[in-house]
Amino acid sequence: MRTSEGVEWGLHCCLTLVWLGETDPVPSARLAAMFELSPTYLNKVLQRLTRAGLLTSASGPRGGVRLARDPARITMMDVVTAVEGPDPLFACAEIRQQGVSAEGAHPREFTRPCGIAAAMRRAELAWRRELAARTVADLAQDAPTTTITRVRTNYARLTSTT
Repeated sequence: MRTSEGVEWGLHCCLTLVWLGETDPVPSARLAAMFELSPTYLNKVLQRLTRAGLLTSASGPRGGVRLARDPARITMMDVVTAVEGPDPLFACAEIRQQGVSAEGAHPREFTRPCGIAAAMRRAELAWRRELAARTVADLAQDAPTTTITRVRTNYARLTSTT
C-alpha cells in the first residue's frame, strides 16, 4: 500500500510540534525550512490537517500551526485520512463479471465478493487498525533523545536566523 509523501510530511510536522513544545504557533515556512520542503505543498498538507481538526492555524505575523489536541489523541490513521482522504485503497471493479470470462456464469456466482477483493479488504483493515493503534505521542516517545535534542537545536538556530 502506497501513500503520498504528504502523509510522511504531516506526521513529521506533528512530531516536530510535539518536540518543540511551543505554546505559540509555529510558522509553516519554518516547518518547511526544517525539512527543505516546498512551502506551497506543505501548506496544502497542513491545511488538510487543520480541516481534519488535528492542527489549529493562526494567520498574521505571529501566525502558524500547533497541535489542536493532545498528541495521545492523534493517531497515525488520523493523519493518513486527513491527507489521503477516507476512501478505501482498493476499489474492486468486478472485472470478473466482464467480457468472455463471465459468459455462462450463474448470477449467484457474483453475490459474494471475489477472493481478491476479500483479501485486499482484510489487508487494508489490518493496516488501518495498526495505524489507528499508534499515536503521535507513541511516535514521539519512541524517538531517541538525541533526535529530540537535534530537532530543538536546529529549530532554535533556524528561528534566530529569520
